[in-house]
This record gives sequence, structure tokens and C-alpha cells, in this order.
Amino acid sequence: MRVPTLRDPPEERSVDDLLSFGVVNLDKPPGPSAHQVSAWARDRAGVGRAAHAGTLDPKVTGCLPILLGDATRLAQVFLEGTKEYVAVLELHGPAPADLDAVLAEFEGEIYQKPPRKSAVARRLRTREIHELDLLEVRERQALIRIRCESGTYVRKLCHDLGLAAGTGAHMGDLRRTATDPFDDTALVSTADLTDGLVFADEGDEGPLREVVAPAERALRHLPRLTVAFSAAEQIAEGAPVYAPGVVDVGDAVETAEKETLLACFTPDGAAVCLGRLVGDPTASTGEVVSLERVLV
Repeated sequence: MRVPTLRDPPEERSVDDLLSFGVVNLDKPPGPSAHQVSAWARDRAGVGRAAHAGTLDPKVTGCLPILLGDATRLAQVFLEGTKEYVAVLELHGPAPADLDAVLAEFEGEIYQKPPRKSAVARRLRTREIHELDLLEVRERQALIRIRCESGTYVRKLCHDLGLAAGTGAHMGDLRRTATDPFDDTALVSTADLTDGLVFADEGDEGPLREVVAPAERALRHLPRLTVAFSAAEQIAEGAPVYAPGVVDVGDAVETAEKETLLACFTPDGAAVCLGRLVGDPTASTGEVVSLERVLV
């Protein structure tokens, strides 16, 4: 039996509930900053808050998930995920014949210092480049695909690639094609969102439900636990997740290391909290998850 104070199952929510705990996989246009785009979505949807999942510079386009209303509590899940970009590498000389090999040298752990205009301290740090592929070369331009750890500065990476290639280089056009768990196969334009909201105001909810997903969509890539409704009610009041309240353990949790970020859900699929794994979820007693964000 579901506790009345908890959020309805994702597929049963009203439009107002969807907008107050929803996510839009927005295709950011060139021009506005990510902050300006999220503010526009907040005002257009008529919600009190909105947040973007990962900053994109004004000229950069592509995958920019927008979290609406209470879904802003989920923003941290994008800090630990993987990003994917397609960039134009503007070489300052003819492309070397071994450009493929140059790119391959940058796969793995690299050192980066944030640029002067960044909002973080300029300390040397490491970032993981999972894949770096050369897609096409045309005269002094190279099209590259980068799959990397969150927080990687692609502009700085392009500069370093140019130094390694012996020609010098800078970043040209840049498009983000994925930010876990979203990618560019189902992007929503600003026009799509506007149209959906207009149709909903006129009584047709279908188009809006196609472009705004329940916020649980942003948690799809995380290990998950299912907790009893009674446990969810206690979690809503700030209690940790204790073993007796766990009713199902996802496969990814069984193999997860301690301190792994995971999401907890009710049996009908509503998000309850984000937390860190601190105990054995199959045990009969003890704390299993320490809370980071309550979502109900």
C-alpha cells in the first residue's frame, strides 16, 4: 500500500506534478548561456526552480538536460557521469599523417589546469579520457569525438592536441552529444517544449508528455535499491536507509563498492532519495545507505 504523502508513480502523474519533478533533454541552441536556457525553461514552464546538468558555453550546442522544480535536487548525479562531445579541431598547419596516433596518446588519464575564465580554482588535476576518435580530416580541420570524465575542458584538450601534433590548434565548433544517462538520440528543441506547454494549456497533454520526462529518467544509469513504502516515509523525514526496509536489490548494487552513489525507489517506481552505499543491502540489520538528497 502506497503512503499518500509520497509522490505518485511516474506514469500516473498529472501535468503539474510532471513539471514540478521533471527533466527535459534539451538541445541547447547557440547563443544563450546554459544558465540563460535553464532560466528560460523555468519561466516558460511556470516552476519555481530549474537547473541545467553541466555547463555549456554560449556558442556550444547539444545535450543539456534541464531539471525542473524539485528535480533540481538531482543535479549532483551529473557531476560523476561521462560526457561525450564532437569537436572541430582547428589545426594551425597541415594535419600530420600520424594524427590518429597523436590522439591515441591522450586516451587514459591526463592532467589539466582549468582556464583563467573558469569558475573553479586553477589547480592541476587529472581527468579520464575514455575514447578519443578521429572521424574526419579536411585540410587544416579535424573532426574528433571525445568521450570523457565530467569536468574535462575540451578547449584545453584541443590546445594540448595541437602542441602534440606539432602544428598548434584550437577548438572550433563544439557539440555535446551525451551526458549520462542522456544522449542526442531523443533531444527536445526549445520549440518542442514551447509547443508542448501551449498544447497542454489548451487541454492536449500528449505533446508535453513526449518532451518532459519524469525526473526518475535522470537516475536510470545509477545502481538502484527498492525500499518499502513505510521505509520511504521514514526516509522522507531524514532517516537513513536501513536493511529491514530494503525489498529489492538491483544487480549493480550487489557488485558496487562502498560509497557508490545510488538511487532508492518505492515499489511503484517513484524516486525516494540519493545516497551512498555504506552497508550490506542483503543483511537483516544495519544502515545500508547514508542520505545525500531526499527526493520526496
